[in-house]
Amino acid sequence: MDLFAFFAQYGAWSWIVGGLIILALELIVPGGIFIWLGVAAIATGLVVLVLPIGFAVQWVLYGVLALSGIILWLKFGRKAMNSKTDSPFLNKRTERFVGREAVLGEAIHQGFGRVKMDDTTWRVSGDDLPKGARVKIIGHEGVVLKVEAVK
Repeated sequence: MDLFAFFAQYGAWSWIVGGLIILALELIVPGGIFIWLGVAAIATGLVVLVLPIGFAVQWVLYGVLALSGIILWLKFGRKAMNSKTDSPFLNKRTERFVGREAVLGEAIHQGFGRVKMDDTTWRVSGDDLPKGARVKIIGHEGVVLKVEAVK
């Protein structure tokens, strides 16, 4: 069956069912875009139920609604989702240590040693230093903390 014939035969209901299918795609491919494509299709179907508009106008209406929804989502919706949080270092364990000082629990030998931070022992990298030396965390590379001696 041809897509155009399908839309011509079922009219507004094809837009509504198509919109529901697109909304279901959002469950498989999350990201927020398919929501607006689906909502635009459903809105187009509802308009077609009320107003007898031509097939070409239906597609233009769908395009305008879909693009408007996506643009508004990209401009305003993502900002709201990425707003400030009360736990900025959640799932960024190494970043929360940058700037702190600690005492080496294991000497840095050949560039690597260990330090205890809170309740975890972390691998550190830096210049060779003896056990018990005071160090400052200056960054990280993956889960390895970069340190320098405190003077």
